[in-house]
Amino acid sequence: MTEPGKGSPAASASAERRWVVLRSFAGWRLRDLGPDAIAGLTLAAIAIPSQMATARLANFPPQIGLLALIAGAIGFALFGESRRLIVGADSTIAPIFAGALAVLAAAGPPHYAAAAEALALLVGLILICSRALRLGFVADLLSIPVTSGFFIGIAGHILVSQAPSVIGVEPGHGPLAEQALSLITRSQGANHWTLVIGLGVFAIMFVGRRLRPQFPAALVGLFLAGLATAALGLEARGVTTLGSLARAAPHFSLPTISWDDFRIVAPLAVLITLVVVVQTAGTTRDFPDSADGPNIDRDFIGVGAANIFAAFIGAFPVDASPPSTEVVAEAGARSQVASLLSAALALGVLLFGGRLLAHVPYAALAGLLLFIAMRIVQVGVIADVWRRSRAEFLLIVVTALAILALPIEWGVGVGVVLSVLHGLWTTTRAQAVEFERIPGTSIWWPRDGETKGEFVPGVRVIALQAPLSFLNAYNFRRAIERFVNQDPPARLIVIEANALVEIDYTGATVLAGLIRQLRGRGVDVALARLESVRAQQSFARLGLLALIGRDHAFRSVQEAIDALAGPRPH
Repeated sequence: MTEPGKGSPAASASAERRWVVLRSFAGWRLRDLGPDAIAGLTLAAIAIPSQMATARLANFPPQIGLLALIAGAIGFALFGESRRLIVGADSTIAPIFAGALAVLAAAGPPHYAAAAEALALLVGLILICSRALRLGFVADLLSIPVTSGFFIGIAGHILVSQAPSVIGVEPGHGPLAEQALSLITRSQGANHWTLVIGLGVFAIMFVGRRLRPQFPAALVGLFLAGLATAALGLEARGVTTLGSLARAAPHFSLPTISWDDFRIVAPLAVLITLVVVVQTAGTTRDFPDSADGPNIDRDFIGVGAANIFAAFIGAFPVDASPPSTEVVAEAGARSQVASLLSAALALGVLLFGGRLLAHVPYAALAGLLLFIAMRIVQVGVIADVWRRSRAEFLLIVVTALAILALPIEWGVGVGVVLSVLHGLWTTTRAQAVEFERIPGTSIWWPRDGETKGEFVPGVRVIALQAPLSFLNAYNFRRAIERFVNQDPPARLIVIEANALVEIDYTGATVLAGLIRQLRGRGVDVALARLESVRAQQSFARLGLLALIGRDHAFRSVQEAIDALAGPRPH
């Protein structure tokens, strides 16, 4: 048997968590290099084209997307903990900040770039502060239906913004609806060559994904599109290409913006951070390194460092990438070596590969983004919500419409508010229910109308099936008063507290007033099954345990009734 502290899994995990930097490499061995190299090459073949396309989505030259990939890889490898999480330019947040910063683009590309760099810096700082303040719970603020509606709206923005490149017409301007209508009216002037290229790359991506996730469909699609463009002379037929990309070697500089720009960037940074937190937490949970579970807060530091690094080298905000993480996980990556290798290859493309991409059409990048838009729409989840909860399906619809109809950053804000309101509404709807005893047992269970339960004369067993807070405290009080006033009159109320995992000051104050009122009327009150440690601490801290009395706190309902109302007859 392994001695504690000498090679046990717990000791190994503890040792790994002591690493300040490079935590994702703790325990790495030379034999892991082979799987990491394969995963890195696979990732590079898929991520490099995708990062270039996403940069276009963010209104940047394609090569800046490669800088984002480099920043994401280095920043997260240094300070993150997940061995497989991939960070880089992301099609989820790119339309959000591109739309919100569009007002600054009118002042020229340098002005827009500086604002995006400052945005990345602020996002990184907020992420690191969120770890210090243990704000990881923010990742749970967006419910699944709201997140699904959010992705539908983002997909709509990608579709409308990239369709002109596929059709071969000039992009529209203004609100999304105006752009869509303008696109319809100008579609008659479509360039059939760009249409074939865009839809062809989309088809290659679709088939490649069906065949195998690791298949470099994006690379194959861009290669074939560039080859066809050069061989057939399609540039002379109206197909716009990337041309020789300017070298964009990483250069360190501190982003600087005016105070007026900061007032636009600062609130946007909070919104982008929320989306990054949600996506990072979800990706880390979906691809854990071990059975011990992920260290999500530490990964927030890694993504935060990646954003700060992106700001310093001239890129834009980055995020965890679920598709890329899935690729390296399925390819067998053992560490962040895979991500760093893909970043090294991206750097090579930046420095030496500009001419190789000269004949790649913009329509090919647009086709790739259309596939990404299709992928982020969670069709299975949406259908499942429709089947199981029509009310929550409405959340999907409203969130999607808000993001499509309003400025995109406002739409995302509406989604966040809807999610929080939905959570509050769910909590306030929690009802106090009466329990009855299952015949022949000591088990007390909510009345279900199917099984005839037993009652003890003069005793009411009542449960609140939610935390007790200012949101539901008064409803709970009214429900208990209603039960007490029923015939026959109650002389003992047992509060079944199994689901009462927390109680706030308002809830404690209302409950204390109710207990005093009932005891003043000669009705005794007992507490049963307060199992939550947090709730026990709150009851003690807020004086409720002293008010109820430790001799009136029991481990089961039946124990309370036996002690205070007399044992049941045998």
